Amino acid sequence: MKLHMSKADFTSRRSFVLGCAAVMPVLAQGLSRSHSADRPASLDQETVALTTPTAGPVRFPTGFRWGCSSSATQTQGATPADNWWGWEQAGKAPASGDGNGFDGRYAADFALLADWGFGDYRLSLDWARLEPQPGRHDARAIEHYRQILQAGRQSGLSIWVCLLHTALPKWFAADGGFLAPSAHATWARHVDFIGETFGDLADGWMPVNNPFSYALKGYLAGTFPPGHTSRDEFRTVLKAIHQADFEAALRLRQGGQPTATNESLAVLHPADDGAAAAAATADLDAAVWDSWLSLARMTRYESAFDLYGFSYYYNPAITAEGKIIPYPPGEPVGPQGYVVWPEGLGQVLTRLRTELPGKRYLVAEIGYGGDDDTRRIAYLTAALRQVADALTDGMDIAGVHLWTAVDNYEWLNGFSVPFGLFDHNREPRPSATAIQALMRA
Repeated sequence: MKLHMSKADFTSRRSFVLGCAAVMPVLAQGLSRSHSADRPASLDQETVALTTPTAGPVRFPTGFRWGCSSSATQTQGATPADNWWGWEQAGKAPASGDGNGFDGRYAADFALLADWGFGDYRLSLDWARLEPQPGRHDARAIEHYRQILQAGRQSGLSIWVCLLHTALPKWFAADGGFLAPSAHATWARHVDFIGETFGDLADGWMPVNNPFSYALKGYLAGTFPPGHTSRDEFRTVLKAIHQADFEAALRLRQGGQPTATNESLAVLHPADDGAAAAAATADLDAAVWDSWLSLARMTRYESAFDLYGFSYYYNPAITAEGKIIPYPPGEPVGPQGYVVWPEGLGQVLTRLRTELPGKRYLVAEIGYGGDDDTRRIAYLTAALRQVADALTDGMDIAGVHLWTAVDNYEWLNGFSVPFGLFDHNREPRPSATAIQALMRA
């Protein structure tokens, strides 16, 4: 049965600082088991114990939304028309190929998720595929994305649409991306095109994925295109991309669908008790939080978003030199270089509620990257307990979107770090069963 979500319904991997250990001083100076898809994977006794902590079962209210998130490049692969393709060709990232094969399997993927009990799916529409040359839209790409969105809705899923998830059209990037004087007008035109072309098939909008991460990786850390390491460019792009997100939401919500942010959020901890570490932490904290909160509090943008969503992967510590190090100290570091710490999600929820009280929130992205599915189950269960506790305390959280459904391309990690509840062959991991049990509790 199709669940349609109106605005009223929602209104009642590598780390995001990948490579920043070397460049944070610059900022501080100025700032699987195989199972049949039609039956649940069984859980061994150790896994069951991890999912049933002594605090009691984790339960969520009726109407709580469960979903999965993805992106075009990671599920479809890069295209020669985008700037990530060039990054791969230059040897700066592994080849993405056809992603996880989503282009030929999307209908079956949607049906699989619906059968397992998920209600939401967030995907991105690749700007470069839709507009490979400025002002020239590809009719085949438009029709293909319309078919994808139609299949998602026909499966019973509510589809959240993201307009920008890392990759840019090559021509837009060559003009300077969001640093270009013409960027505002170009972006507004694209947003209007998306609303007019796909608005009848979108159940919700999430305009820009992780604006802070986009600016940091591309313009300060230099690990993503265009590979710059400029403090001034980072600040300029951070402001521009956040404004692009809020402006897009104002335009898109006119169609009646709900809108949501997806900020990269973390609560930062000084690495020691000294004044220098505290100052460096405050500098980075301003970039993570104040860069978008200042817009959210402006009269112009106070109605832009129905949901304040965010991604959570870890909370780091900041040294006196402005370097990012794992936190909490002494805990095991995961394959992507950070401590997988579920209690950190609770800290982010508390901070978000304090900064923007009385709003509705969404855990727009959370996941575990690694081969150990038992650890994935333990982490996700403990993290979701943080969400359940926040709900019990009165925080209005609409739902959780997990990263991700099916193993996909993970940018600089390629296909080496699996995040999926289902493997590349669409076989469910035990973690899929554990999440399904929580959804049904």
